[in-house]
This record gives sequence, C-alpha cells and structure tokens, in this order.
Amino acid sequence: MVEHGKKYDEVAKLVEAGKEYTPDEASELVKKTARAKFDETVELHLRMGLDPRQATQQVRGVALLPHGLGKQVRVLVFAQGDAEQVAKSAGADFVGSDDIIKKIEDGWLDFDTAIATPDMMGKVGKLGKMLGRKGLMPNPKSGTVVTAPDLPRVIDDSRKGRVEFKLDRQANIHVPLGKVSFESGKISANMGAVMEAIVRAKPSGAKGQYIKSVTMKTTMGPGIPLAVKLAESMTTA
Repeated sequence: MVEHGKKYDEVAKLVEAGKEYTPDEASELVKKTARAKFDETVELHLRMGLDPRQATQQVRGVALLPHGLGKQVRVLVFAQGDAEQVAKSAGADFVGSDDIIKKIEDGWLDFDTAIATPDMMGKVGKLGKMLGRKGLMPNPKSGTVVTAPDLPRVIDDSRKGRVEFKLDRQANIHVPLGKVSFESGKISANMGAVMEAIVRAKPSGAKGQYIKSVTMKTTMGPGIPLAVKLAESMTTA
C-alpha cells in the first residue's frame, strides 16, 4: 500500500468518498487539491472497456485544447528539400533529416512533439523504439505525418495545445488538460475537447461499456472520480 505525506492526506479529505463529481465540480476541486510548489499539470485518466490485445478495439486520436497546455511546446519536424524550408518558415523549433536523426540516436530528446513528411518515414522508422517509448514517434493516425502544405497548420496546432491520446496495454487512456493555474472554466473546456474526441474515436470492435471510469487529478494530488455519463456527453465549447 502506498504511503502518502501529511499534505497529500489533507487535500485527499477534500474528495468526498463514494461521490462522482460533475466535470465542472471536478475542475474547481482539482485546483484545491494541488499541493506542490510548482504549477502542477491537471491530468485526465480513463479506464476503458476495451481489450488492448484486439486490433478492432484500439483507440488513438488527437484533441485540440481550446486553452492550450500552459507550456511552451517545442516542435521538431523531420523534413528535407522544400518541405524543410516550409517547416522553418512555419516556426518549427528544430528541422532536419539525417542530422537530426543522428542527434536523436546519440540520446538527444529535447522536444515535445515530432512531425514528419511521408518521404522521411523510411529514415525515421529506425527511431521507433526510442521515440515510441516517449510518445514522440510521428504517426499518420495521430496526424503527425503530413505533406509539406499541411506543415504550417500542424505546427500551429501543436503550439496551441494539440494532444494525442491512445489506449495503453492496461486499457487506460491518459491525457493532460493544462495547468492548475488555469481558471476552472478553462480546465473544463479543455476536458470537453478531449472527451468529445475520445467518444468520436470509439472503435468498431468496442463491446459493452466503452468508458468505465473517468478520473481527474493533478500531478501530485488525489484522484477525483467523475460521473461517466456526464463526462461522455461533454463537447468542445
């Protein structure tokens, strides 16, 4: 059993046992449960009624948070030729091909999202294990493998608050919603965008209850259980 400190135990008392909170209630309460000295991330955790072993029950997608993530997002683009110039003009923090790949192979990972043009994926593929573990591997399903004309839009979306979500091996989905310093209304609005995207991404092979539980918490704080039906009905404001 995990032991927590006094500060954690104090804020945990704010979460009423057995109660399922509305999204708005949770967005207000989560700010009160923050106990760290830094600006904690607000996280959304979903337990899904899916079997990760089944190809027809996989969930993966993207949500655009209307109020962003509250941090500077460093964007890397794997591109060459004309596409490289497009990415640089669009404001990508790092752009390159073989040089960037070599740098990553040497252990460099100082970026938050990676985008690639289709012609680069043959080379980028060898970084699969390294980038995959960090959730940084470009993927067509998540919209991070795009042609040159789409680079400015995807780079801009990444800076504004583009978050990816996918089912993990334990049938859970974890998504950041922003920072504790956000107003509660902004946290709730960001959650609406995430929930709408997850509901829309429901796979054809899903059986029974799609979402079993929804929990909101800060990086260091206790979990706040939400009413699943209310969470599922949320949409982008």
